[in-house]
Amino acid sequence: MNKRKSYTKLGMILDFLKNSKRWFVFSTLSALFVSVCELISPQIVRFTVDSVIGTEEPDMPAPVLRIIDALGGAASFRDRLWIIALAVVGVAVFTVIFKYCFSVFNTKGAETLVKKMRDTLFNHIERLPFAWHMKNQTGDIIQRCTSDVDTVKRFLSEQMTQVFRIVCLLTMSLIFMFSMNTTLSLIALCAIPVIFAYSMLFHKRISGSFAECDENEGKLSAIAQENLTGVRVVRAFGREKYEIDRFEEQNSKYCSLWTRLSMIFSVFWGSADLISGIQVMLIVVVGASLAIKGEISAGEYITFISYNSMLIWPVRMLGRMIANVSKAGVSLDRIYYIMSSEQEKDRENALTPDFKGADIAFENVSFAYDGCPELLHDINVTIKAGTTVGILGSTGSGKSTLIHLIDRLYDIPEGCGKITIGGVDIADIKGEHLRKNIGIVLQEPYLFSRSIRDNIAIACDDASMEAVREASATAAFEETADSFTDGFDTFVGERGVTLSGGQKQRAAIARMLTKKTPIMIFDDSMSALDTETDAKIRSALREKLGDSTVIIVSHRITTLMQADMILIMEDGRITERGTHTELIKNGGLYSRVYELQSKLGTDSEEVAK
Repeated sequence: MNKRKSYTKLGMILDFLKNSKRWFVFSTLSALFVSVCELISPQIVRFTVDSVIGTEEPDMPAPVLRIIDALGGAASFRDRLWIIALAVVGVAVFTVIFKYCFSVFNTKGAETLVKKMRDTLFNHIERLPFAWHMKNQTGDIIQRCTSDVDTVKRFLSEQMTQVFRIVCLLTMSLIFMFSMNTTLSLIALCAIPVIFAYSMLFHKRISGSFAECDENEGKLSAIAQENLTGVRVVRAFGREKYEIDRFEEQNSKYCSLWTRLSMIFSVFWGSADLISGIQVMLIVVVGASLAIKGEISAGEYITFISYNSMLIWPVRMLGRMIANVSKAGVSLDRIYYIMSSEQEKDRENALTPDFKGADIAFENVSFAYDGCPELLHDINVTIKAGTTVGILGSTGSGKSTLIHLIDRLYDIPEGCGKITIGGVDIADIKGEHLRKNIGIVLQEPYLFSRSIRDNIAIACDDASMEAVREASATAAFEETADSFTDGFDTFVGERGVTLSGGQKQRAAIARMLTKKTPIMIFDDSMSALDTETDAKIRSALREKLGDSTVIIVSHRITTLMQADMILIMEDGRITERGTHTELIKNGGLYSRVYELQSKLGTDSEEVAK
């Protein structure tokens, strides 16, 4: 297992930006050049009105005045207005070029960022403990990796990259404005702190609302995901209306939350527009009055209005950014929850022992799920290498938990015993090595939306078609696969929906057999098979498994009776152990289940509960 990084929120953001920083730097520089070009155009207008059409001396920077003098002075432009027109066009062309560069670089940076975020999140989630996945809804996790990622991307790419442009535009606009008229500049400046203060108050008010909206979107996604994957169960029990009502109830709640938030937004944007409108009105009225009095020129008045328009946009943009910080902050918190969750990690100097010929020993093992009473109590048993061990017990007796501990899907807490393989504590074994040497077919087999061949070969990177067929033959699945139109290339659909329960179990068994691991575990993985197929598979397993250690969990006595040792579990404890013959003589639970199944010919799952 890879050791997880220690993340702070800032460290997480910087890690996400690792491959996209240069593109955002280029886009920011392009945005700055756009701002410079936009600031030049009003000065050309001012020069034209005051010094070309009018008779005032040009009030321009020294380098610009030298260029004007070299071209014959301001008066010479009256007969050559095409030069001014060409200058306007030239500035416009450069503006378009820099805007194009900004768009290209920003898009490149945004898509690189979102790819990095999704790759990092998926990689991290894949290495989180099984217990973490049991606590978090799949739909909510998906929502965090899609909607929340997009929210963060939009904030960083569409708004944060504009900060430098806005600061530049604000600074240069105010410098030009104060150089023309202090009174008008102060009027223009007074709106800035008002909008900022109003935006900060708004930010505090809506941050909680954004969090509530995001959480309820996750719940809505979870309901949709559960119903899409469990559609057969919903249909089988005629629960369509119930699920539709449940979805509509959650959707209505989500809709009402966003409606309420949108009303707050409307007040915010409307108030900001009102403040901006009042500021513009004051500039126009006061500026016109000053122009009439001769305190500013007509060109300065026109230029001042242009700069004020430029000033209003970045001020309102910064206000919106402050408001959007709330939404981006909520999304960052939800993403950070995943990234800060502790990954599975191996102990320092983890071992990679040889599993061949290794005994499995449970030594005083007790276990409880988080927040639940103790499920396993002081388990002590040794499973000899190369033997077959069967486990029988009622539902909830701890059978599946016992085998999950072997594969370290759950870790045994300190002071609750240990499990050793070949004398080595599994907690000291490298997790990847442990699971590569343990083949397991879980109680509920899961097939991916791929072909039959891909599903069987997924456990082994270099599995050939010959190995796939050999494993399928052992699992009594080869003939079934060949019976489909496309054979092993048949697409099985999501979660193997196109296959029956027994076919899925046999495909899962074949998948495990391709690994040819020293330890093989079957967790009630033949429950959907008929007795004849069950016997056929067990016979093939005995012939093919060789020296592998086999653990079989089942409610069916016929599946277990030929095991070298059978364990009987009741209420988290091993109450009986021995061979089939020994347990029949003991007259305990095993004997009673055997008698019932022999008389009724039913599946032990019905009578062992």
